[in-house]
Amino acid sequence: MLFCSPQFCLFFLAVFFTYWLLPWHKARVYLLLAASFYFYACWDYRLAFVLGASTLMDYLVARAMETWSAPRPRKLLLLASLVMNLGLLCWFKYVNFFLHSLEVAAGAANFHLSLPVLRVILPIGISFYTFEAINYTVDVYSRKIRAERNLAHFMLFVLFFPHLVAGPIVRARDFLPQVARRKHWSWRRGNAGAWLILVGLFKKLAIADRMALYVDPVFADAGTYGSYALWMATIAYALQVYCDFSGYTDMALGLAHLLGYHLAPNFNLPFLSANMAELWRRWHISLSSWIRDYLFFPLGGSRGSRGRTYFNLLLMMTLCGLWHGASWNYVAWGFLNGLLLAIHTAFQPWCSRRPTLTAALRSSPGTMLRVALTFVCFCLTLVVFRSTSLVAAGESLAHMFVPTAGAGLTMQVHGLYLTFALVALCHFLGHRDRWVGLWEHVPLWMRGASFGAAATLALIAAPNASKAFIYFQF
Repeated sequence: MLFCSPQFCLFFLAVFFTYWLLPWHKARVYLLLAASFYFYACWDYRLAFVLGASTLMDYLVARAMETWSAPRPRKLLLLASLVMNLGLLCWFKYVNFFLHSLEVAAGAANFHLSLPVLRVILPIGISFYTFEAINYTVDVYSRKIRAERNLAHFMLFVLFFPHLVAGPIVRARDFLPQVARRKHWSWRRGNAGAWLILVGLFKKLAIADRMALYVDPVFADAGTYGSYALWMATIAYALQVYCDFSGYTDMALGLAHLLGYHLAPNFNLPFLSANMAELWRRWHISLSSWIRDYLFFPLGGSRGSRGRTYFNLLLMMTLCGLWHGASWNYVAWGFLNGLLLAIHTAFQPWCSRRPTLTAALRSSPGTMLRVALTFVCFCLTLVVFRSTSLVAAGESLAHMFVPTAGAGLTMQVHGLYLTFALVALCHFLGHRDRWVGLWEHVPLWMRGASFGAAATLALIAAPNASKAFIYFQF
């Protein structure tokens, strides 16, 4: 069920009113757990049972780890949990990718190899809830948190339906205390949740789905389009993937607020980033921080030599690309982002030894230049992310940098320009919370009217057929 579908609206309203009418905290927990299981089972009930079984195993492993004090049994239990979670992820998401890659590599070596294509259904959101399970068992092993005693509370941590299929990736130490805490209805919190849902709905329907009308035809046959069309489609895709994913996150945060839970924000105006390191601190924050804490730091982070730091960055981002999907395009996209982070890391000490250059780059014009350059670099990596193959990505990049005649955009560009301007304006108002000062001076009746106007405008501007959220495939 998509968040913006009528079916989900009916489902959530039923859960919402029943939840707050129940006077018992334990009953509310079980209601959310049952609703979350049903929500996931609407995709495939068999996969819902797989998810439930793996969650039960993580619960038992964590309890056993806390029982044992000897290091060796605890390490074996942690290893068993990691093997189970990563094994399920690899089986469902990567097995056909690895088999196909092996077959291609064998063919390149003049060795004929015919491997079967397995009929595997990809569980929605497996990359997200796998990382949540791993952060829990690792934190229990390192004694950062205690193992959860209540099975229902732990299962709700993993299965909580607002963040189940596309994040944000939740940390156990942040969510589990909320499950144990009794909830009380707050009109202020309900207002914040409703506003977040409307903002997310507008981002998804009025911007992301509309940008898809420009993006999809171009990337479906990029070789026939000219340089201008490719640049416009690339920028449109940056807005599409941002508004699609941050729109989902906004709705997830809003739904959680309406149920008395708080989920951490996943985006923080990423297109205002002045370098790639800052962009990844603002974009998909839950994934970036997870990879930093559970992969980059254990590898040594930036504590070793420069070469080791660059290697860690490249490995971290390459695996981040592979996390996004079973395709060499995603791997290449991750590697390119790692390369840009390594270049930034190398540039910082070089620049610090040149005070004049540092001052120029930190000035207002210099900052604007750095923001523009960071946005362009990110957009160029998205060409690799969105293209149908690495060959198509290379052809698109070549046409973008070498002026090429070809087909133009199939739709009028005025809507595209207006959308660019709207996103830029929202980033400007969001910078230093300028909108907060404006919003506080708006009368209550105008705030209520703006809620209705946002919902109406989203529905009017939405294309006839809504698309699934992009990150559902990850």
